[in-house]
Amino acid sequence: MAIEQVTEALLSRYQKEFSENRCFIVGIDGLGGAGKTTVAKELQHALQLSNHEAFTLHLDDIIVEKDKRYGTGHEEWFEYYFLQWDIGLIETELFRKLHASGSITLPFYHSPTDTLIRKPFHLAPSSIILIEGVFLQRKEWRRYVDFMIYIDCSHELRAERVLHRDLYLGDEQERLDKYKRRYWLAEDYYVDQVDPIGSADYIYRGN
Repeated sequence: MAIEQVTEALLSRYQKEFSENRCFIVGIDGLGGAGKTTVAKELQHALQLSNHEAFTLHLDDIIVEKDKRYGTGHEEWFEYYFLQWDIGLIETELFRKLHASGSITLPFYHSPTDTLIRKPFHLAPSSIILIEGVFLQRKEWRRYVDFMIYIDCSHELRAERVLHRDLYLGDEQERLDKYKRRYWLAEDYYVDQVDPIGSADYIYRGN
């Protein structure tokens, strides 16, 4: 029932605020392992069943090259929160252009070559674009999102998911150490500074 409920709330907002001039922007926010990708997939499907054109964009696809986010001299949590994405570029090339038109071109990260590949998108003004990613309610981006969903999920469940998922980080202890140094400290900073639950339009219980 959860997807049906959030879809109903989203479409209620869409019907009130729909503009013929630009896409309707939906944010799917949540900390690591909360289930953002799964919710985005289910929500896109539900919207399509309701005869709405929906497209999903994952913020993790548009991160910067490794030398801009690792070994910068800053603490690891700082690198993750402030340097993992080009915050200004995403504001101007994604959010502002979505408000101006449905045509955007974004630099997608190609992991095997550690390079960026620019990809154009042309979205119909009537479409609903779902943008999912962590830290989505940072001050530079929040005002551009028409309907913000926050997935609230316990730390215990999220930790279990990511530590079993991110095997590329090394053995279990290496994964745990990495999350403690880089990811969880950045998430703590985000929760303290932004209050993502209080700033969201809809709280989705991810447990």
